Amino acid sequence: MKRYIINGHDNPWATLGEGERRHPAKGEVAVDIRAASLNYRDLIVAQRFEGFVPVSDGSGVISAVGEGVETLSVGDRVVIGFMPGWVEGNITEARKAGSLGAPGVDGVLAESIVVPATGVVRIPDSMTFEEASTLPCAGVTAWAALFERRPVQPGETVLLLGTGGVSIFALQLAKKAGARVIITSSSDEKLERARALGADEIINYRQRPDWENEVLRLTDGKGADLAVEVSGPQTLNQTLKATRFDGRISLMGVLTGFDGKIDTATILEKRITLQGIYVGPVAALQMLVKAGIRPQIDKVFGFDEANLAYDALRDANHFGKLVVEVSRQG
Repeated sequence: MKRYIINGHDNPWATLGEGERRHPAKGEVAVDIRAASLNYRDLIVAQRFEGFVPVSDGSGVISAVGEGVETLSVGDRVVIGFMPGWVEGNITEARKAGSLGAPGVDGVLAESIVVPATGVVRIPDSMTFEEASTLPCAGVTAWAALFERRPVQPGETVLLLGTGGVSIFALQLAKKAGARVIITSSSDEKLERARALGADEIINYRQRPDWENEVLRLTDGKGADLAVEVSGPQTLNQTLKATRFDGRISLMGVLTGFDGKIDTATILEKRITLQGIYVGPVAALQMLVKAGIRPQIDKVFGFDEANLAYDALRDANHFGKLVVEVSRQG
């Protein structure tokens, strides 16, 4: 089968070659990949490691089932969990180690992959493979950010940063939950697209570098009930200021790196709940598939254009998700 291997650098990010197609063992299924979508995490991995199949998010058709698999059949259309071994419950070190497209665990940028049968979710005929491929990381991360521990409530205000995959999923899910949404971007065009998806208030952070004060103005000085922080240390202090007393922040982003000075006094004085998010279990993916939202795809690349998809991800001009079409069969 054809598959990509990452090189540990760009130009090119990954090399297309041939690999062995594995038959599923007991409790496993083989999935012929139809589409794969990229996340910022894939860019970090590609810049730091080499020698394995990259990309965590993919969908396709079951082509073979292993012994003991009774709930799935050849021909079923499925999406694969980001951590196929994390079906439900709390995350553990072992479950995190099973993340696809990381050192020691081949990902989905290949014509076929074998995963535990419990690690896939059937998708409806109304959902395309391209749409389904965007769900496992960005979609589930947005779901976890909004609904884990203290779920967003109707009438609450949700603050979203940027218009990448997680933020646009969070916008759609928050509106479905009855929340008011404030979203930021450096592009008026992207902000208008976000408004068309239901955003109540939009802020261009290039025009308003002090966007946290605009959030306070739009909330009568109180701040957002919940902020979905996808950028990291360079924006977290502004997000803290824009979050209300006893509010909460779901933190999953590292777009601005991993290290920085954090205003811990504000966290303490405002009694803000700061929750780390690292995707979620297959059970959350199951709920997301049933949620009925339509993923927003910016561009679909051919399988031989995967390196162009990485370039587009690095350039960060997209709205929503970038997808690689691996195969058009079925």
